[in-house]
This record gives sequence, structure tokens and C-alpha cells, in this order.
Amino acid sequence: MATRLGLGLPQMRQYSIGKDVPDVARAAEDIGYDSLWVFERALFPEPATQGLYGIDGLPWPDEYRSVAEPLVTLTLAAAATRRAELGTSVLIAPLHLPFQLAKALASLDAAAGGRVLAGLGTGWSLDEYAAAGVRPFEERGAVLDEIIDVCRAVWGPDPVAHDGPLTKIAPAEVGPKPARPIPILLAAGNRRAWRRLVDRADGWLPVSAGAERVAADWRRLRELAEERGRTEPIRTVLRVNTTRLPKPYEGADRRPFQGSVDQIVQDLVEHAAIGLDEILIDLQGTARDAAELTDVAAEVFEKARAAGV
Repeated sequence: MATRLGLGLPQMRQYSIGKDVPDVARAAEDIGYDSLWVFERALFPEPATQGLYGIDGLPWPDEYRSVAEPLVTLTLAAAATRRAELGTSVLIAPLHLPFQLAKALASLDAAAGGRVLAGLGTGWSLDEYAAAGVRPFEERGAVLDEIIDVCRAVWGPDPVAHDGPLTKIAPAEVGPKPARPIPILLAAGNRRAWRRLVDRADGWLPVSAGAERVAADWRRLRELAEERGRTEPIRTVLRVNTTRLPKPYEGADRRPFQGSVDQIVQDLVEHAAIGLDEILIDLQGTARDAAELTDVAAEVFEKARAAGV
């Protein structure tokens, strides 16, 4: 069975969001992509008070200077498509108030006919946490737990009720309801986060750091699920952030998904062999505009399918 393929929607500053998001979404669906995805980057600190991913001295990429709000972007895509699933990889959940986030996701899923995938993570930017003002960065795990609780409550039957540190809902009717239970996928990268995923979520959103690393983490996650008695399958969607170059990258230090389209496809073949359900391919960073993004997305899809992905 072929690996499902998803495409990252255009959110960066070289795109005209109102026109390009619907156009690319429609084109991707016509090409054959199974899903459409957004990510969240709330701001670009200038000067940076913290390195990328919290690593001292690692600069933020210039593409992060302007990133469209993820749920607005998905709403534009939902209105332009009929079949493709609509996912967040990832929404930095603790930047959002739990009740409002749950309600927005439910409304989007109702409007889209049951196509939303709620991919959640905790992020790493202290500046984004300070700007959002929900809770301090140090409380991010507890906030994510409450967001999951509130989402399950709001998406479930009425009357909805919840009594937590951030959100208190007296028994109430809350609608619209999602068209079906929205899957929650988590971007978990350590054992504590994996325990939360195994116990509370529907799926896993890894980011590629090389096929061997992804395969090893997937094996450990399945072992943990068995230890904790989980019997439900874990849905898997691998995010690959590409750096497309006009010619093959010849250096020995080439990173996965860096280089020509053919090199990116070779990496897709290697990662598809891990046996994950789906691969999300983000090509937007090195495309000049929506026309180029669409053309490259079509070329990658065609070559990946021809290579057996």
C-alpha cells in the first residue's frame, strides 16, 4: 500500500495568502495529495533573545519573519477543497486559550465535513510564550494536558462541563460539534511526551532527523505503547522540511531532504520504508511563488509515486 502524501500550504511572506492558499490547496488535491498542512510560528524576535529550537547561537531562518496564522490558513484551504484532510503540524497549543481553540477546531471540522487533524505541540520559543500570555513556558506540559481535556469535552456530547486550572465550563451546550471525533496527534520527542501520546492521543507527528533516527524512535514508541497496554493503533505523519536546490548537493554533509528534487525523492523512498502512515512534504520555503510551489509539488508527487512511495 502506498504511503499517504501530504503537502505544506503556503504561509510565508513570498505568498499572497488570500489567493495562493486556495489555489495551491485546489492544485494539490488535483495532483493527488491526501492532506494539506500548516505550521505555527507566531513571531520573529528582533534581535533574537534565544536561538532556533532554544539552541544558543543557532539563527532563526529568514522564512520565519512572516508566517500566516495556521487556522485562518486551513479555513481558506477547507473552502477550496473537498477531499484532502486538513492538519496542523504543529499548532503550538499552549499559545492558545483552551476553550477558544477547541471551539475553533470544532467549527472548522464541521465546516470541512470531518477532515481536520489536530496536530499539537508545546513549542520552544520563550518570546512566543511571553507574547501569547496564556501561561509561562515552564507550565507548557500541564497546559497541553488541559487543552486535550477541554477539546475532548467540547467535542463530546452536551452538556459540556470542565473544571481545570485554566478553563472552567459550567454545564452548557457548545456547538457546532465536529463532524466526527477529531484525531489529536502530538509532536512528541522524548519519553515523557511519548507517555502522554500513548495514554491520551491518537497519533504521532515526528520531524525527520534522518531515517535511522525516525525508525529508532518509532520502535521505542511502539515498545512503550505495548508496555502501557495500548491496543489502539498510533497514526503516524512524518514532517519533512525540504531545502530544494537547483542542482544536486554534492557535499558529504548533506542533510536529509536537502538538494535536488531527485535527491528529495530518494530520501522519501528511504523514509517510506520505515512503514509510517503518511509523509508531509513542506516545499514552500525555497519556492519563489505559488506557481513554482505547485509545479515542484507536482514533480515531487509524480516521481515519488513512480519510485514506489
